[in-house]
Amino acid sequence: MKRIQLGNTVFEGENDVYVLDGETTGLVDTGVALPEVREELADGLADHGLSFADIDAVALTHWHPDHAGLAGEIQSESGADVYVHEADASLVDGSETPLFADRDLQRETFERWGMPTADRERLVEFFEAVSTGLSGRPADVTAFGDGDAISVGGVDLEALHLPGHTAGLSGFAFDPRTVPDHEPVAGADATEEAFTGDALLPKYTPNVGGADVRVDGALAAYAESLARIVDRDFDAAHPGHRWRIDEPSRRAATILDHHRHRTRRVIEVLGESGPATAWEVSAALFGDLDGIHVLHGPGEAFSHLDHLADAGVVERDGHAYRLVDPDPDVDALFPTTPLDGLVDGSEDA
Repeated sequence: MKRIQLGNTVFEGENDVYVLDGETTGLVDTGVALPEVREELADGLADHGLSFADIDAVALTHWHPDHAGLAGEIQSESGADVYVHEADASLVDGSETPLFADRDLQRETFERWGMPTADRERLVEFFEAVSTGLSGRPADVTAFGDGDAISVGGVDLEALHLPGHTAGLSGFAFDPRTVPDHEPVAGADATEEAFTGDALLPKYTPNVGGADVRVDGALAAYAESLARIVDRDFDAAHPGHRWRIDEPSRRAATILDHHRHRTRRVIEVLGESGPATAWEVSAALFGDLDGIHVLHGPGEAFSHLDHLADAGVVERDGHAYRLVDPDPDVDALFPTTPLDGLVDGSEDA
């Protein structure tokens, strides 16, 4: 297994593309469809004696352009099978329009969050400046569901649906002993590792709420995904950005604890300010935001407010939220794991 890191100045930092090169050749994720990134991927493949035309299969962790953008182009050159979860398939095959290109969806979403007009316009301008060509050409996709088995690069992968960041985000579990040119992190004792896309990152917490506005109950879904990662107790995780994670269960539990702390902070903000919109809560949590974070901040705040509303801790009043239970049992709003109390997510970001 080889890792190719690609530049990314818009989202969560360098993207990771994984090459599985056994009896056949496959990729996990592809990078964004920008000319300079395409060249980086082509050069990275060439370093291993490969080209786009050699790719037999592509497994996508999710629909975001920095992970799926080049899938269609690779497929056009090689005829590769492109696999993606059924909930994200329509955004990869081009039959559905993402938020950054859908003005009606933008207006509805930004109004729901209470975003001021000037900030809406600023975000739309950002989308227009960065989104041209990001998603690349559509791909003919093969959709999978949770638990399905797919073969990529001669490696058997088990699809793990890990929604929250997107509706269809999925990881892929595999036996590291079956992967050519890959030394398991835990040596002979390693039996299971996973590609985790943006469900589990070594730095920062993946955005929930703004990254895919199609997800109902995004925070609850993501919390369950994190608990699932903890329970699987993988020997290592290979994320969609930056470096390998050698203690994925601990990292997942830390992010889960971080969301408990953030939920408490949201409750404090409402207690101090009175009823507030997602935009106003975002300002209290994150301050002034620029670029893509103008989307991610209020989206994250909305996901927490929505979670609290579903639990009866807050009530919706138009686009604002009013605190009705100032001292809820926040721990009870999240799944429990064997690592609860052993990690501290208070400073995680």
